[in-house]
Amino acid sequence: MWCARWEAQIGPIYPKTTEGEMAPLWQVDINDPLPSDVTLERPMVFTPTFVVIEDGVEIGRIEGYPGEDFFWGLLGQILGLPPAQT
Repeated sequence: MWCARWEAQIGPIYPKTTEGEMAPLWQVDINDPLPSDVTLERPMVFTPTFVVIEDGVEIGRIEGYPGEDFFWGLLGQILGLPPAQT
């Protein structure tokens, strides 16, 4: 249900955003093995889980989908973006 909600609310616009350009989406099944050059801090257990990887190493993650407003703020923190002005 939460994956579908993310797909409906964020999926269509994500690739067009600054965040999408900085952290392109790569969808994987959490049961599939990861490439050998990717290192996570811990296994993925929940879906959706958004893991930001830089040079093959996890630098942050969002476990679950907290809703549109919180998702952008959390992702922005991981990416080091300034807070959005409302």
